[in-house]
Formats: sequence, C-alpha cells, structure tokens
Amino acid sequence: MRAMFVGGVIDNKEMDMDEGRPPVHYPENTGAGQPRYRLQYVGERDDGSIGFAVYGAPELADDEIARVIEERAYARRFDAQPIKPPELAGVDHDGGTVH
Repeated sequence: MRAMFVGGVIDNKEMDMDEGRPPVHYPENTGAGQPRYRLQYVGERDDGSIGFAVYGAPELADDEIARVIEERAYARRFDAQPIKPPELAGVDHDGGTVH
C-alpha cells in the first residue's frame, strides 16, 4: 500500500507501507509522545483491499485534507475510494469526539 502525507514538513510525499491495516499514527512512536501525522482516510478497493492511506498533519482540518485528496486524484490513481476507517469514524482531526 502507498502512504501519502498532507500538510506539515513532508507534505505531498509518499512511501510504501506493508499490506494490512495502516497504523493510526505515523510515525507510530516519535519519542516525544506527540505523533506528527494521523491517519485520516484509507483508499478501499472493491475487493476490500487498501490501496492507499492518507496521513494529515495535526493542524489541518478534515475538510482541507478531503480537498487535497480530491485535488491529487488519489481515488483515480489507485482505483480505490477514500473512506474514513471505522476506527476513526466520529473523530475529528485533533482526536476529539465529534458531537
């Protein structure tokens, strides 16, 4: 699967990740206790596999991340639809619960 980053110091960078579920935070352990990027969307294919994961910088709003995903055409490029992973449903970009 391919991981893409939106915002922050590595905006518009990509990297390969192992197959399976992407981690909620990247990097998983920064040593400072503050993750730099948070999983925002996964690109799910018709067969249920994940083609991409989109990580957003902590300061970016969800609607800005969604706009960038559309602008960069990840769905077309990876033939996968961006969705909020179930573990993130109902959670806003800073980790607080949406009411």
